Amino acid sequence: MPRLFVAVDLPDAVRDELARRCSGLPGARWVRRDQMHLTLRFIGEVEDGVAAAVRAALARIQASPFELAVRGVGQFPPRGAARVLWAGLDAPPALLALQGQVEAAVRSLGLPPEDKPFSAHVTLARFKAPPPPAVLAGFLRQHAGLVSPPFAVDHFTLYASRLSPAGPDYICEARFPLEPRQSSG
Repeated sequence: MPRLFVAVDLPDAVRDELARRCSGLPGARWVRRDQMHLTLRFIGEVEDGVAAAVRAALARIQASPFELAVRGVGQFPPRGAARVLWAGLDAPPALLALQGQVEAAVRSLGLPPEDKPFSAHVTLARFKAPPPPAVLAGFLRQHAGLVSPPFAVDHFTLYASRLSPAGPDYICEARFPLEPRQSSG
């Protein structure tokens, strides 16, 4: 059974910049550069027939290209012991509309709704045990000014995640282009 998620891919320059910041926190399991992305919707394990239906539902989404930019860093949960370190992304209306369409497409197949509100971020690291609070606070202060130039988003991707002892591998199942809407006139 494939384990699926829908994501926006990041350009190489943005991944490079984020990867340069992935050090200096004890106990951090840093995300590999090639796996950095913006998750629009985690779907989870589904039967092959459901996976095909997800692909078909996502293919019907119509949205125009838009721009994103990385802005700042933070942690989940926002207070208390950190479990995830992230880089934030501006959330323009076009991103929120795309995420809403993805959520609606997945739910139209009878899959359960996402259990957490959407948060535009790129996971940088996960923690089994959080780093010392002062060390984490120092990292967050040091990288608070992180900002990337805006980058174009012209597609979104359905990925399968295969778990292995070395960590997950992401396989592109389908890529869906975003195309400017044609004006009827």
